[in-house]
Amino acid sequence: MMGRKRFVVLSLLAVICAPAFAEKETSYLAVLMDGKKIGHAVHTRSEAGGEVTTSEEVTMTISRLGIPVTINTTETCVETTAGKPLRFESVQQLGALAMKVAGTVNASGAVDVVSSSLGAEQKSTIPWPTGAVMAEGLRLVSLQKGLKPGVEYTVDVFYAGLMQVVKAKVTVGEKKPVDLLGRVVKLTEVMTTLNMPGAGQITSTTFVDDEMQALKSVVPIAGMSVEMIDCPKEFALGSNDVVEMIDKMFVKSPEPIQDVSSASSITYTLNPGKTADLIIPSTDNQTAQRLPDGRILLVIRPATVAAGGRFPYKGDDPKLLEATKPTRFLQSDDKRIVDLARKAVGDAKDAAQAARRIESFVARYIDNKSMSVGYASAAEVVESRQGDCSEFAVLTAALCRAVGIPAQVVVGVAYVSEFGGLQGFGGHAWTQAYVGADERGQDGKWIGLDAAFKSSGRGGYDPGHIALAVGNGDPGDFFNMAAALGQFKIEKLDVQRAG
Repeated sequence: MMGRKRFVVLSLLAVICAPAFAEKETSYLAVLMDGKKIGHAVHTRSEAGGEVTTSEEVTMTISRLGIPVTINTTETCVETTAGKPLRFESVQQLGALAMKVAGTVNASGAVDVVSSSLGAEQKSTIPWPTGAVMAEGLRLVSLQKGLKPGVEYTVDVFYAGLMQVVKAKVTVGEKKPVDLLGRVVKLTEVMTTLNMPGAGQITSTTFVDDEMQALKSVVPIAGMSVEMIDCPKEFALGSNDVVEMIDKMFVKSPEPIQDVSSASSITYTLNPGKTADLIIPSTDNQTAQRLPDGRILLVIRPATVAAGGRFPYKGDDPKLLEATKPTRFLQSDDKRIVDLARKAVGDAKDAAQAARRIESFVARYIDNKSMSVGYASAAEVVESRQGDCSEFAVLTAALCRAVGIPAQVVVGVAYVSEFGGLQGFGGHAWTQAYVGADERGQDGKWIGLDAAFKSSGRGGYDPGHIALAVGNGDPGDFFNMAAALGQFKIEKLDVQRAG
């Protein structure tokens, strides 16, 4: 488990998102987590030929069970001097693997997108989100609104790394003394609240000078404090501390769960604290109910489907059809993945049997359970045959889609009795597949598949899994999961067993 190495990068987006107001050409920033320096960021802005190019490059090193993982991301936006989007590029180097997505606004106003990894490209065209801005557009809005205390405004911001629009509410506060690595100066506080779909709100705090240059940004996420602080180049690029991430991704259990895989269902009482808008999704495997006192009653009872159900899916449900399509992380049309899927399924006669065979196949196929891998796509996993829970999850989903079984990647937390000396619910990823549909594609169910746990001998999906987000395995889904972590506590659980 613990497939959350991209968690750091994605959570930092909440910091990077802070308005970059000033026209300063290059800024160097130290990246700190809980007061320890884990890396650096370089922000550049240049203007030429009526175009403004803004780039944010972040490099960090974290540790997972003593294994260092270096993460590099670069986001570049090109806009007109009036803030009109022209093109963008996001490059994510997570461990040894890299993924790039680039988009260009065409003559009709849509965006031509090219995603690439391991030399393979995927092309698509998407509409530009109406009214959304990128870096320069956000800077111009911020300049126009100014820094008068009490000013509030809302803006839709498009992030290339997420391929997602996030609604940001900006509130200007008062001037106050701020510690910039030992240098205390008076800066204006600016609060930016991001509304993350499916995960509630994340609020970052940025401190800017009178020239509207952001000198410090802070975001609390998953119980941590992540900071970016303007500093001399030499310090930003200097040596880093070692921060262990595993314990940051755990939610405490109110009591140990004996033999969790044998439970028929578990009822959890979750306390979201002050996060009134926290959304826990309801699926065929779990039902979430908001109680009058604000707590959430969550019942997890794994769906079961007897042998049956046709594949490939022949129905017309838009959500299910979407879950059969290839994506930039689930390249189900890749010949290597198609060939593996056919091998895994063999002579399976129905979707339920085929999905279970794929789960078992992936459990055996990934033979190097490495914590050093960055977030890999399914095509990358086919080549490397290594990774942790997220690699098991994306490959399982892609193989299901390759034979026409609707499948999604689920991210959340799962119970472990011991992992790196910890006990509780740790960040995890698994898969759900739609099986049991009749000839019209109806009356099926989403069942849980966990090839990572099956590989470890646990048996697969069970009631010890709490889903926090469901999707295509895109970075946005992991951002939503990371945002939800730290926003709730498990106050009580009740284990039910058959018989």
